[in-house]
Amino acid sequence: MTEFFLSIFVFFVAHLIPPIPSIRQRLVNILGRRIYLIGYSILSLALLAWVISASRRASFILLWEPASWQAMVAVIGMPLSFWLILAGLAEANPLSISLRRPRPAVSLPPIVTITRHPVLWGFTIWTATHIPPNGDAVSILLFAILTALAIAGIPLLDRRARGRLGNERWIEMSQSTSVVPFAAILAGKCKIRVDAAFVLQTVAAVAAYFWFLLQGHRILVGPSPLLWIS
Repeated sequence: MTEFFLSIFVFFVAHLIPPIPSIRQRLVNILGRRIYLIGYSILSLALLAWVISASRRASFILLWEPASWQAMVAVIGMPLSFWLILAGLAEANPLSISLRRPRPAVSLPPIVTITRHPVLWGFTIWTATHIPPNGDAVSILLFAILTALAIAGIPLLDRRARGRLGNERWIEMSQSTSVVPFAAILAGKCKIRVDAAFVLQTVAAVAAYFWFLLQGHRILVGPSPLLWIS
């Protein structure tokens, strides 16, 4: 259990210290924004892989027996998770996480119209839907912490975007989207604009999901979800 708690601690530190405005700006000035974001993403993925690996080596304490409906929760939720994360990282998002630099005076991309925090919501759906299929204490603790971390990031990124854009500009842009996915669209505040990039991102997300469902999960993580369902 020591390695598991150490990995969680390092993961938290890596997501608390670098995003501090003064530290982040210094790193961006030294590395450049794109290299900083790519490097930070690689570091986050590497630490996440360590956390998951350490959790699999920790003591196993079963809290509930597995059932097929539990695996279905993740199978149903993960297409949306893949879509939000992939499209969110691919599109320029002045309000939240993105691998692309936002351009001024450009309308919000379709995925940002759906929610201004697509990457965080994708991550939240991924971690939250993996709680039911994993009935052991360490897995529940792991996915609960990751879910809480993703949700806690939403107000933090809102404050950062407001400070970067200025209050007036932030309010103007945020009115064309919503925190909760699809809320602004359903309320009639905005309309989704489907373009070629959005279609390509959706196709890529669907392809990535089915690869992960049929092969990737078994290769990278462990037993196939389909095994639990059957």
